Amino acid sequence: MAQDRRSSEVCQVELVNAALHIIATKGITALSTRSLASQVGLSSGAIFRHFASLDELLDAVVTRVAAVIESTYPPKTLPPVERLERFIEARSSVVGDQPGIVRLILSEQFLLALPNEGSARLSACVDKTAAFVLACLRDGQRSGELRADQPAENLAPIVMGTVQMLALSPVKARRQKAETRGCWAACSRCSVRQLSLRRRAERSRHEALGRHPYPCHRRAVAARASPRSW
Repeated sequence: MAQDRRSSEVCQVELVNAALHIIATKGITALSTRSLASQVGLSSGAIFRHFASLDELLDAVVTRVAAVIESTYPPKTLPPVERLERFIEARSSVVGDQPGIVRLILSEQFLLALPNEGSARLSACVDKTAAFVLACLRDGQRSGELRADQPAENLAPIVMGTVQMLALSPVKARRQKAETRGCWAACSRCSVRQLSLRRRAERSRHEALGRHPYPCHRRAVAARASPRSW
């Protein structure tokens, strides 16, 4: 009996992993018992020996996503800028290693494809992230570490755009420090003109060396244009 229970738990993990893989590569609308069965090498009927329904499996996917996201919040006792730095590093690295999580939350379809309870839980994760980023930015503004000439609501998309771009970038490990510096340059007390001059100088240096300063530039622009908190 214990062996059967462990085997079922292993299969449940494999099915959740397969679901996230399908979401990452094909989108949540492609997730079905048939696609799951094909991914893990089971029959469609065998899936229901481990989950009573597709909704129950989706609930397990949401549980995994919520747990991963929750693990990326740093201690509240840290200074605001360090809190945000650790958040960017943890969220982009941990979530970026599981692209299905990013695709699931960034997709507007998840609200329609998931059961109501699952949609509500993911929406709560999104709201918590937004509240965390805004609280850190406001604390940083009060302490004088971050620029106060713009409301925190205007700076939050810079932070989330950086996280989103790094999570989706195949070279995020090499770019993390540079992109985080760019994020803080935009949120710090330097003027917009100073930031523009720094970016222009960096672009000129890279162009002189015959390479683009931002290998994923188009994706970065898209991510920062309207990033979603997650």
